[in-house]
Amino acid sequence: MTARQNRQWRLTARPVGLFKESDFKWTVEPVPEIGDGQLLVHNLYLSLDPTNRGWANEADTYLPAVKLGDVMRGGTIGVVEESRNPDFAVGDHVSGLLGWQEYAVSNGAGITKLPHNPAIPLTAYMGLFGHIGATAYFGLLDIGRPKEGETLVVSAAAGAVGSIVGQIGKIKGCRVVGIAGSEQKCRWLVDDLGFDAAIDYKKEDVSASLKQHCPNGIDIDFENVGGRIFDAVLAQINLRARIVLCGLISGYNAAEPVPGPYNFAMILIKRARVEGFIVMDYMNRAEEAFRDLGSWLMSGRLKYRVDEVVGLEQAPTAINGLFTGSNIGKLVVKI
Repeated sequence: MTARQNRQWRLTARPVGLFKESDFKWTVEPVPEIGDGQLLVHNLYLSLDPTNRGWANEADTYLPAVKLGDVMRGGTIGVVEESRNPDFAVGDHVSGLLGWQEYAVSNGAGITKLPHNPAIPLTAYMGLFGHIGATAYFGLLDIGRPKEGETLVVSAAAGAVGSIVGQIGKIKGCRVVGIAGSEQKCRWLVDDLGFDAAIDYKKEDVSASLKQHCPNGIDIDFENVGGRIFDAVLAQINLRARIVLCGLISGYNAAEPVPGPYNFAMILIKRARVEGFIVMDYMNRAEEAFRDLGSWLMSGRLKYRVDEVVGLEQAPTAINGLFTGSNIGKLVVKI
């Protein structure tokens, strides 16, 4: 019998700018035997997220930097093929940070057993019923605290998190304006997801368009981008505005420190509240989010979209779609 082989991407260089395939090494190794208390997971899907770029840098973020030579860190969904751990059975679907590889051995720490529900695609647990949905839910509701009639602006609005944030904002009675990077994305936000307006930052003057679509100013900014888009929003925030700092993707590939924001003084002038957050801090409340998100999905008030790339070998190039704006919705690799 031929031994099973584990295909892996190992990080071998600190990326400069966008990821390059040369920043990684493709390796094929025998699948290791498991010991007492361990389980073997066959990964089926890999989540590609902007935070992967931070993990690949030399400096630590909210998690330690990936060491050169190690398998690249990434969230996966897989199936348990072997188990000597009483908490997991063969056939269980699980999720965890098991990396850019086809197989992973774990002692069960940090591994979540997924519900068995044939009506829910596995990829939904990387999006709406995973860290994406929880990020949108807690970021907007706990930090943004939307009130009916307020104006919510969402940057990177056609991305995995932003597209859900805007829809929750509509459910809570807000006027929702999204900022995205193409006419196609803007049409999707308005026509399919129910945003009140969408701004194509690649073709429009963002400041002028915000004045047009937010005539009463901006009460909540769900910030995923940073840079000049964040500056344009800051210039138009209302008194006691809330800024939910979820990401600063415009600067993740910068070779030099990113200047600004130039309108920082508006935070003082408008007595705005800015709070950064990482969804890991909220995962003990995840069921609260998934209950509401599931209810909204079943009632037709919420939609989500998965952008699926086939083949683990595509990961180093596919991930750049997050930074170039080529993807819509949640970007995953079908391993």
